[in-house]
Amino acid sequence: QVQLVESGGGFVQAGGSLRLSCLVSGGTFSSYTMGWFRLAPGKEREFVAAIGWGGGTSCYADSVKGRFTISRNNAKNTVFLQMNSLKPEDTAVYYCAKRGTIVQAMKVNGYDSWGQGTQVTVSS
Repeated sequence: QVQLVESGGGFVQAGGSLRLSCLVSGGTFSSYTMGWFRLAPGKEREFVAAIGWGGGTSCYADSVKGRFTISRNNAKNTVFLQMNSLKPEDTAVYYCAKRGTIVQAMKVNGYDSWGQGTQVTVSS
C-alpha cells in the first residue's frame, strides 16, 4: 500500500517562501509521476505542478510558473515544491499525489494515491 505524507506547510507573509515535501512509502517511487494540487475554500481542487519519474520533465499551472519549482529525490522517495514570491491567493491546502504517466498530469483523474494535505496560509 502506497502512503504519501506532506509536510512543510505553514504561515508566511506575502513575498515569502515555503518548501513543501512529500514522502512516499510503499511501491516503487522512482516509477511514479508525482503531482501537487491545492484546494482553497470555496474552490475546486487545482493543479499546481507535476514531475516525471526521472525528474527531467515537469509542468506547471500558469498561476505558479516562475514562482514555484517542483523537484524530486528518488533516493529519498521524496518530492518537493519550492514556493517563492508567495501571494495571498496561494493560500490553500496542498496535496501531493502519484500517477503512472506525466501525460495529462494536469488532470485530477489518473492520480491514484493522495496525501492528507498540508495547509499553506499567506497573509497580505
